[in-house]
Amino acid sequence: MIDQRHNAPRRYFVDAQGHRVLIGLSLGETAEFEALDVAVAQALQIVAETGTGKGAAAVDDVRWLELYSKHEGAWRVWIARSQAERTQDSGFVNYV
Repeated sequence: MIDQRHNAPRRYFVDAQGHRVLIGLSLGETAEFEALDVAVAQALQIVAETGTGKGAAAVDDVRWLELYSKHEGAWRVWIARSQAERTQDSGFVNYV
């Protein structure tokens, strides 16, 4: 299990042009996801302040979920591969 408190792995990489790109998404999808993420946060703040659902209707939460799911799936695969590589590179072998 990965210690999320101290050294959580980054969920993005930096491309050749210096742009942060979420694992599993393209640069355009990352920008779209981040814009939707801000919109979702703002909508939730409006709901909290007004006690109504106003604001939430303007957010494409279905698209946000699609992009998040795509990123999350790719990130989990990346983590599993990274852990497997780390195990293979280890000089310690535990024979049970």
